[in-house]
Amino acid sequence: MQDLTHPVESGMPVYPGDPEVTVEAADTFEADGCRVSHLSIGSHAGTHVDAPAHTEAEGNTLADYPVSAFVRDAAVVDCTDLDAREPIPADRVPSGERAGDADCILFRTGWDRYWGSDRYRDHPYLSVEAAERCGQRNLAVGIDAFSPDPTPPAEGSLSIGDRDPFGAHHALLGAGVLVFENLANLDSVPERVELRAQPIAFGGDGAPVRAVGVEAAADRE
Repeated sequence: MQDLTHPVESGMPVYPGDPEVTVEAADTFEADGCRVSHLSIGSHAGTHVDAPAHTEAEGNTLADYPVSAFVRDAAVVDCTDLDAREPIPADRVPSGERAGDADCILFRTGWDRYWGSDRYRDHPYLSVEAAERCGQRNLAVGIDAFSPDPTPPAEGSLSIGDRDPFGAHHALLGAGVLVFENLANLDSVPERVELRAQPIAFGGDGAPVRAVGVEAAADRE
């Protein structure tokens, strides 16, 4: 079992414009005889899952999904050869024969190694065509980056031509499939893995998850 989650802590990276994360002591052992922390966090901070309501006006919320929806038979796709801000082409989405009965694709860009730096914003991202292919096949998507869409850079403006800045989100969430973002350590799991990423019981547009990858028994031998 591999941890695929970035830890929640004050000052952790957040998508540009999202609420900052703070973790502060509310009660201390010295003053109160116990420890209680005050946590302030946005619904899309850290390792989290997007519900369709995130970008779709009439999209489902997390409350519309059973808890089983957050356990996925995932195929891991290696995209570590792609450069900064390079789109992931549609042919990286495994065919039905190659994906087998997987119901989720995890795109491993390796960009989690830049977590905490401005470079993290420059991740590869899904082409709209790749996202559409996943949506058409009802495949949930995970990525070790801020977003399946390009993230605004630390300096300057985002330039992606005529593409909708949330094109991949609309293709995926518009099809009703879940999107798992800011995954970590995808290099520690095999090409097929069970993703367990249960959100906190907040039935809204998204929520932080504790994501783990569970290898099949045969892979552990």
